[in-house]
Amino acid sequence: MKIIDMSQPLFHNCPAWPTYEMTRFNYETVVGNDGFTSERMDMNSHTGTHLDAPFHFFPGLETIDQMPIDKFIGKAHILNFKGIPPASGIGKEQLAPYLDAIQPDDIVLLYTGWDVKRNVSNEYYHDWPYLTGEGAEALLARKVKGVGIDGLSMGGWYEGCGRPCHEALLSNGVWLLEEVRFPEELLKYKTCQLYAVPLLLKGFGGSPTRAFAIVD
Repeated sequence: MKIIDMSQPLFHNCPAWPTYEMTRFNYETVVGNDGFTSERMDMNSHTGTHLDAPFHFFPGLETIDQMPIDKFIGKAHILNFKGIPPASGIGKEQLAPYLDAIQPDDIVLLYTGWDVKRNVSNEYYHDWPYLTGEGAEALLARKVKGVGIDGLSMGGWYEGCGRPCHEALLSNGVWLLEEVRFPEELLKYKTCQLYAVPLLLKGFGGSPTRAFAIVD
């Protein structure tokens, strides 16, 4: 058995959604002066590897704390789309070779190679590949409980690309895991047991998440 970390690190001024305030981390106390060290964080909850709950787009639906913890754990299929052009969509046609293997309550992880580009750059902030609305509908038909991707968002940056997959999946109670990291070791496998448990943030539409895979 191997445990493989799939989380992007959080740090001062780390990459995040372009319209958010920059993440700020500081020491509030330091051991040399105060006898102990503690830190203060000022960040958007949708920063780094994080989960979107239905409340993120739909105010009447589940917040992150209302979702049962076992929903964030399960069998995950690793779909390798490395080499897909920047800013292009993953739709039903691209997903078709994988769909038959996906069972109800499975999780789907979309790997595009974007995780290694993580940086404060125009490319990382705007050109990641994304899941289309049609692709989201195809996964809904397989009754998945969660979908992850290595870009900044499940939807694309450019006009008309961002909302369709969010609206289709979140309105049906499917959580989204964004900015996932795919270590090379994990890409040897087609499936894994995924653990992606958020913080218990009351009333939030999303949360930073420590995601990891267990493989045999």
